[in-house]
Amino acid sequence: MARRELLTVAEFCAEFKVARSTFYDWLAKGTAPRVRKLPNGQLRLDRRDIDMWFDGQEVAA
Repeated sequence: MARRELLTVAEFCAEFKVARSTFYDWLAKGTAPRVRKLPNGQLRLDRRDIDMWFDGQEVAA
């Protein structure tokens, strides 16, 4: 069984070239990808959730 690829908030922000504050704005508005909170309070994003979120951002031209 393949392991999940979990990204930190910093890794997500670097990949999508957005500020950390932008990510937290999206999170507050409910428009960020699904996140998981670890027992130590840190957040992780599953690659599968990121891919589904990104695919849902498509805009018709």
